[in-house]
Amino acid sequence: QVQLVESGGGSVQAGGSLRLSCVASGYTFSGRCMGWFRQAPGKQREAIAVISTGRGGTFYTDSVKGRFTITQENAKSTVYLDMNNLKPEDTAMYYCAAEQGGSHYIRSGGACYTVLTGEAENYWGQGTQVTVSS
Repeated sequence: QVQLVESGGGSVQAGGSLRLSCVASGYTFSGRCMGWFRQAPGKQREAIAVISTGRGGTFYTDSVKGRFTITQENAKSTVYLDMNNLKPEDTAMYYCAAEQGGSHYIRSGGACYTVLTGEAENYWGQGTQVTVSS
């Protein structure tokens, strides 16, 4: 049974930093598309950072580009999201997502963004809250 467990959320002031972690179990970590989504109250869930665990390619939406960094640690089956220069508009529930499709090692971050935001179902974590105060 696949489980994604997020941690690292919390409350910070604007300009601060947080690191989110997502540990995958029961899941073949290598060669997959994984990423971070967020959902603010009254808004749709959006993908913000994606990584191809095969090639290590990444993709970021404009709202977080230059401030957030997604990385992987294969030995721990873990994906991280380092968030710097946080803004009040970053306040949201943050979710880890992993594709349900098979492993493909030659995929870019952009291709993984398409996979995770497409029609196919993803595996999801339970979410971790990030609150940024001004």
